[in-house]
Amino acid sequence: MLYALLKTLSWLASHTPYKLLVKLGKGLGYILWRVLKKQRIRAEETIHERLGYNRIQSREVIKKMFINLGISGLEMLYMPALNKDNIRGLVTFDHPEILWEALKQKKGVVMLACHMDNWEWLGAALALNGFPLSAVEKPQPNRVYSDFMNELRRGAGQEIFARGTSEILGCARAMKKGRMLGLIADQDGGCDGIFVPFLGKLASTPTGPAYFARKFKAPCINIFIIRKPDGYGHQVFVEEPFYYENTGDQKADDYKLTLRMTQAVERIIKEYPENWLWFQHRWNTSYEEAKEKERRHREKQ
Repeated sequence: MLYALLKTLSWLASHTPYKLLVKLGKGLGYILWRVLKKQRIRAEETIHERLGYNRIQSREVIKKMFINLGISGLEMLYMPALNKDNIRGLVTFDHPEILWEALKQKKGVVMLACHMDNWEWLGAALALNGFPLSAVEKPQPNRVYSDFMNELRRGAGQEIFARGTSEILGCARAMKKGRMLGLIADQDGGCDGIFVPFLGKLASTPTGPAYFARKFKAPCINIFIIRKPDGYGHQVFVEEPFYYENTGDQKADDYKLTLRMTQAVERIIKEYPENWLWFQHRWNTSYEEAKEKERRHREKQ
């Protein structure tokens, strides 16, 4: 039932003129802002704590975030309508040549994105522009919804690995083939993550970027998408590549790369705060919790 509903909504969205879709998305976003009280309060509290905004500023930015989220939701349903011709008018890359040059090294590319704007369209735009993109899905509570989203992603030309299967092996094979491996750099990394400062507070950060950069000596590239000021279309910023510095101290070297990628995420969030997903549980794992788990693990050995 849910799958049929999602397919129907996607068909309707795909046959709606894009400018009208954006207007409808703005309305949807306003409704979400009014209805999702729990998420709204969490987002306002987080931006107040992390960026020091006053209550009025926090409310204003978070309202814009929800409106952007409403547009992005309809844009995701619109994805079957995207193709190699229309994507160039909807998503603009500032320096695509950086990506092509990195691919020429044939070591694979560790591509680091985050929950900015419509990150699903970032993946679609990369694939439709000819970039060989592989990515690992973030599991959703509803499997039907996850399968539907993976169908949209693959329809745009992305290679998708399901987390919890043999995704590490799939990612390694993608890197060996010289593909781009898309990783989300602003998720909670759990007790096994690398703790680095993020917006003034230690945050557990996934180890994947450091692992693949170290193993394949591949270039790492931060890439961010933001919505254009009028709401219609997106701008993608491609940053210069950087590399894993192997000094022989793996723990310190992993930390250094993770910190560098996190600092890039910080910069883009501070510049375009209304584009980031402020109600996500980014600091879900505490440093103390991770240390306690590590202590218990040592005692068992």
